[in-house]
Amino acid sequence: MDVIPATMTAIAIDEPGGPDVLKPVERPVPHPFEGEILIAVEAAGVNRPDILQRMGGYPPPKGASDLPGLEVAGHVAAIGRNVMRYKVGDAVMALVAGGGYAEYVAVHETNALPVPEGLSMIEAAAIPETFFTVWSNVFERGGLKAGETLLVHGGTSGIGTVAIQLAKAFGARVITTVGSAEKCAACLSLGADRAINYQKEDFVVETKAATDGHGADVILDMVGGDYIERNYEAAAPDGRIVQIAFLNGSSAEVDFRRLMMKRLTHTGSTLRPRPVAFKAGIARALEEHVWPLLAARRVLPQIDQTFPLRDAAGAHRRMESSAHIGKIVLTVGSGTKG
Repeated sequence: MDVIPATMTAIAIDEPGGPDVLKPVERPVPHPFEGEILIAVEAAGVNRPDILQRMGGYPPPKGASDLPGLEVAGHVAAIGRNVMRYKVGDAVMALVAGGGYAEYVAVHETNALPVPEGLSMIEAAAIPETFFTVWSNVFERGGLKAGETLLVHGGTSGIGTVAIQLAKAFGARVITTVGSAEKCAACLSLGADRAINYQKEDFVVETKAATDGHGADVILDMVGGDYIERNYEAAAPDGRIVQIAFLNGSSAEVDFRRLMMKRLTHTGSTLRPRPVAFKAGIARALEEHVWPLLAARRVLPQIDQTFPLRDAAGAHRRMESSAHIGKIVLTVGSGTKG
């Protein structure tokens, strides 16, 4: 590896606001502490929580970097004491609690994973946040099983495109909601059994019709608002609704009788503040169950568009337009070495 410089280019949030508050700055290169690796970042994923942080609504956890960015891919540039798995030069991707929009980031080695053979760094950077989120929420909290039906709201988001592919790979049926005919086609091409255009169709009615009146066994919802009560209508008896965001608001007036009559479970989670050990557990499960699918290219992150690190503002504008299908990725240096 090259000599590690004392400083690096990073993208900072100078004050809460729109995309233009994202500014390139010079920061000291972080030092890897015990059990940590320092990654020379080649690509970094862009996620909705980054936008919330930029707007002042999602502060980093205590002790985490104040820089945005929750997932990266690159090569190990240095290792801290007692690092057991990785060595300098290894190609890795990692889930980080912050600091991904930078040329270097330090992370505990257990929250990093090897880049499967054949994946580019752009593809690898689009994996950690979405795959960790989908695995922990759909399969662990939601308990999705083969033969069940998953309803995914926002099927062309980074989360949605991964949820469709993983659910199908493990034998589930998938229904998804999106906002255009183009996005319906994209979901069907990824394997969804039914794509509902919520601009023209009622997802409750269509979900019931697609399941012969049974409903969805698991619902992955990032919308909230009035979708909360409608999810209860669309859910099957003993269904599980997993909340991961509230794009339409976190308050709603809900009649909870369906929760009782259908024996529903409504749960939710956030990933960023969870401890290193919890994320390490998800990493181990992904490596066992999902990494073979990635290596075989049976499941892949869908890349919408890339932007250079210095144009993080452009990447945020793209995400806020909701026109994207799949992941938006920042490139650092070449961003393509695999």
